Amino acid sequence: MAKQFDVVVIGAGPGGYIAAIRAAQLGMSVACVDAWSDVNGKAAPGGTCTNVGCIPSKALLQSSEHYEQAGTHFAEHGIEVKGLGLKLDTLLGRKDTVVTQNNQGILYLFKKNKVSFFHGKAVFNAKVDAGWSVKVEGKDAEELIAKHVVVATGSSARQFPDLPFDEEKIVSNDGALRFSSVPKKLGVIGAGVIGLELGSVWRRLGAEVTILEGASDFLAAADRDVAKEALKALTKQGLNIQMGAKVKGIDGKGKGVEVSYEDASGAEQSLKVDRLIVSIGRVPNTDGLGAETVGLKLDERGFVVVDDDCLTNLPNVWAVGDVVRGPMLAHKAEEEGVAVAERISGQHPHVNFDTVPWVIYTSPEISWVGKTEQQLKKEGRDYRAGSFPFMANGRARALGDTTGFVKVLADAKTDEVLGVHIVGPMASELIAEAVTIMEFRGASEDIARICHAHPTLSEAMKEAALAVDKRALNF
Repeated sequence: MAKQFDVVVIGAGPGGYIAAIRAAQLGMSVACVDAWSDVNGKAAPGGTCTNVGCIPSKALLQSSEHYEQAGTHFAEHGIEVKGLGLKLDTLLGRKDTVVTQNNQGILYLFKKNKVSFFHGKAVFNAKVDAGWSVKVEGKDAEELIAKHVVVATGSSARQFPDLPFDEEKIVSNDGALRFSSVPKKLGVIGAGVIGLELGSVWRRLGAEVTILEGASDFLAAADRDVAKEALKALTKQGLNIQMGAKVKGIDGKGKGVEVSYEDASGAEQSLKVDRLIVSIGRVPNTDGLGAETVGLKLDERGFVVVDDDCLTNLPNVWAVGDVVRGPMLAHKAEEEGVAVAERISGQHPHVNFDTVPWVIYTSPEISWVGKTEQQLKKEGRDYRAGSFPFMANGRARALGDTTGFVKVLADAKTDEVLGVHIVGPMASELIAEAVTIMEFRGASEDIARICHAHPTLSEAMKEAALAVDKRALNF
């Protein structure tokens, strides 16, 4: 006999599990279905973010940063390290432990909030009098009936045309997180977030890394000043980043992988590597969802079509996260998940895409929120800009990490903060202050007048805001 719920959430990634928990907090009966399994076949909720994305990549970035610090920077602090070695299996094992802790944390939260979890693949079955019939295929096979369904199936790595991932030599972000050995030569196609982060991990551990990017501008979505500084820093570290590289073919039949491409000048080139990471974007997970069975509308790229409230063309069927329009970011998915749960309960929440922060966890870290200077110029908007370098920040000097700066953009007349861009230490944490100010439509003067603890990296934000009015105190 089918089990009845107020809400069934398909997918337990950041958008899905958060939507399920929030709906349960609001007094609804909730089920969440997720097919992800660990190596032992046990349920592994958390989606791409927890299992093969945000969480494991940050674990590896942290470990590889420690390794590089020990090998190249500890001496500056008077710390001598002799016989430095790398136990890759231990490093990867730590990453796996971090992932498992997050998986278990989500299962605990489901139990705490009385969310019924089903381990399996959810498929739309039919429209029924009580709502929607969803079948769970797999370990917890069951028929679920729900008044509301939230689709949160996430996304998967896009393959190079006619070249499937073998996750050994030609890999997605998944395979790139679990190489059995450090490749001598590593190729990366795509200089986006994933390509830069994973390229940085393996470079720190000893690989010779070449990144091929088809676009002519590095980090085209970022402010040009930030992109220029980041490219300079990453190149100095040893990443060979080639812009304007048009990949013509990939041959993985031999011992390694050979990539033929046309460089920015139009010359034919060949890159031979031991392993190749393909990071050319992501595609929505809608295959096998049963969309055609119930008439759920998808666009030409496979995304679920939704309105501004994340409602699909079907009554009481919603979709959030990577499977719908908008930036493919875990925190964007979470905000949409909360908003949908609250809309189902009759509330009227709002998700402001203009204040969704972006972060790249390289070293230096890169983060931004709002408009770039180039966008403001294109829009013809009058603005003022203020920047402050970490070189002039006491805490950054003490950390030994003075690369980069903070840049604040504000309206020339009202002083409202329109965008903040950071490249430098802990940029991922510093950007939260900018998001908060912008969400309240605050001014650069507000940041400048707030007392910031000394010595902290956050003082660079204050100084950049002061610089908007040309009155920075420490530069």
